[in-house]
Amino acid sequence: MESSFYLVKNDEEKTDTHNSEYREIMSTLPKAKDYSNYGQDLYQYQGFWYIIPFLEGVLSAQNNFMARSNDIIVASFMKTGTTWLKALAFAIVTRASFDLDSANPLLKKVPHDCIPFLEYDLAKDSSNRDLTNPLVSTHMPYTSLPKSIVDCGCKIIYIWRDPKDVFISMWFFLAKVLMPMGVKPDPLEEAFEMFCKGFTYLGPYWDHILGYWEAKQKFPEKMLFLKYEEMKKDTSSYVKKLAEFMGYPFSLEEEEEGVLEHIINLCSFENLSNLEVNKTGKHRENTSKAMDNQVFFRKGKTGDWENHLTPEMGARLDEIMRQKLTGSGLANY
Repeated sequence: MESSFYLVKNDEEKTDTHNSEYREIMSTLPKAKDYSNYGQDLYQYQGFWYIIPFLEGVLSAQNNFMARSNDIIVASFMKTGTTWLKALAFAIVTRASFDLDSANPLLKKVPHDCIPFLEYDLAKDSSNRDLTNPLVSTHMPYTSLPKSIVDCGCKIIYIWRDPKDVFISMWFFLAKVLMPMGVKPDPLEEAFEMFCKGFTYLGPYWDHILGYWEAKQKFPEKMLFLKYEEMKKDTSSYVKKLAEFMGYPFSLEEEEEGVLEHIINLCSFENLSNLEVNKTGKHRENTSKAMDNQVFFRKGKTGDWENHLTPEMGARLDEIMRQKLTGSGLANY
């Protein structure tokens, strides 16, 4: 989960969370075991599963976040290309404010520190933000978004990805986060079973996708629905589409001067993963939720699942997705 994966790191934090203003709501929710084997329960809220710290952020955001009409929401399930999309969106929106070669914040910060995260940064106070930056990121399902986002009609960008690669990326991400704490994720086969059953953080994955897809059918002018694999194949066309949708189109002069290609190169996996800040820096440094920036970068490739799942496992997940998406009109799976 690329934006921010919140782990309760000690008993004091866990106690503080359970004593939050939302403990009464949480006490009534269905529970399941998190396959990360971290010892935290998953709580089902409005059809999706959360660990307590993240659920607290969702509830707080629903109660407190006040969207602006010019906001642009960058939404995603975990490990679907969030880091890349956030980098591209930020570089596009701020290109007139920063020199792409030397002054862009992406050269000094991980993309997740460049765009506020709804469930954490803005959950309790949406006024404490840079008014020149319209971008807000979230992992929340569409049906759980704060009412103000839907009511004000702000734009929403959603990215999804082949579930087989999503699962593998999630599994390795959790391993990177948990191993330094002396905790091992469940074996891949057991984790896969839970993913297929929908018992996973923010899952079921297919319901997360469908929520945003159905919203796009209702509000086509307000929703941009992207697929990671298609963006990888034709990055230039999709970056232009992204810029136009957000209201920051590239001029002919900019394209001739190479601004489009410059942004694509700046935000590429190869460039971002090799920046010193993303090799040695920390996301949310000096907080209890700090983690190494390097955990957000693994391979950035499509089809890596074939190196870790059997063909039978891949076929099983494909069939689940086909069944879940049947009748939705969502093509290109």
